[in-house]
Amino acid sequence: MEEIELSIMNIIINAGEAKTHAYEALRKVNEGEYDAADEEMKKSNDALEVAHNFQTSFIQKEASGEKVDIGVLFVHAQDHLMTAISEKNLIEQIIELRKVVNTLLKK
Repeated sequence: MEEIELSIMNIIINAGEAKTHAYEALRKVNEGEYDAADEEMKKSNDALEVAHNFQTSFIQKEASGEKVDIGVLFVHAQDHLMTAISEKNLIEQIIELRKVVNTLLKK
């Protein structure tokens, strides 16, 4: 597998890891496990950072004049990354709402 394909696969893999950890954080907060949820969100953010760094390397190459051959696999990776970012952002909001609901249910 070529370097460009490995980089693309790293975007896909890390975006998937980010989504997995974000959904696990939501599951944890639903159970009232706030510290564990925070740890899962940290893992989600870390995975997104790795994926974003691979994406940025493509942008930097293109910006420096190097031709980057964009194929369907790269588009697929971009879809995964943008979906992971969007879902993580929504899950963060749901987590905050769930904390409020959990607090109200305890009263």
